[in-house]
Amino acid sequence: MNVDYTTTIKIDHGFEANSLRPVTTYSETIQNAKCANSHAHPRAQLISCDTGIMEVVTKNNIWIVNALQSTWIASNEEHQVYFPNNVKVVTAFIDESKLGNLPKDSFAFETSAFLKSLLEKITSFSNPSMYTEQQHRIVDVFLDELSNLKPSTTFLPTSQDQRIKLILDALMNDLSSKHTIDYYANQSFVSPRTLSRLFNKELGMSFGDWKMRLKLMEAVKQLGEKKSVKEIAFDLGYENVSSFIATFKKHFGKTPTNYLEK
Repeated sequence: MNVDYTTTIKIDHGFEANSLRPVTTYSETIQNAKCANSHAHPRAQLISCDTGIMEVVTKNNIWIVNALQSTWIASNEEHQVYFPNNVKVVTAFIDESKLGNLPKDSFAFETSAFLKSLLEKITSFSNPSMYTEQQHRIVDVFLDELSNLKPSTTFLPTSQDQRIKLILDALMNDLSSKHTIDYYANQSFVSPRTLSRLFNKELGMSFGDWKMRLKLMEAVKQLGEKKSVKEIAFDLGYENVSSFIATFKKHFGKTPTNYLEK
């Protein structure tokens, strides 16, 4: 998952307190960029992309988000966002005064065509100092749609436990690894049984499930980078392409070739 991020971006919309301008937006096409620092702001944030793939990281989760998905970042949730390769990012910041009925937790979700159209329309307002009555009505519909968001399962839980964190870092830096839990238990000076309990307690899933989800999320990222299915399969350590396709389809309900098709 290592990328040379050559550009940093800083957007201050998240710190604005202004109920007369309840939603502010930002849109730009960027390449190999990331937010300047891990940060949090009072406004909640919807992060979407029209093209490319984003990586959104919070204290407890990592999401690889493609053009069919978005991420909801709750108010004051510390996060960092990475934009590998070419990404057209579209993001909206929602004022604290409008958060009463909106989600309190951060998550990724499948973006409906209607929500995407609303976001595009509000972005076209170009952040006026005060909304017109018509613009307020569109914003109200947008906020109503946000109140009904449902999380997707395309996320990777993380942990602050140092024993777990060292293993997760090792797995992310060696995506083709075939090492078993016994190997990593030995590296962490704990028994495989103890490590298995730690994974379930800290991450809510087994070592094998976390490792598989890591590979699948990296596969989604590489599909967004236009890599071939064969290249991705071998990058991720699969013995053959067919086993990779079968695993991918079982998890996502689509083959890798069809996954990013709208």
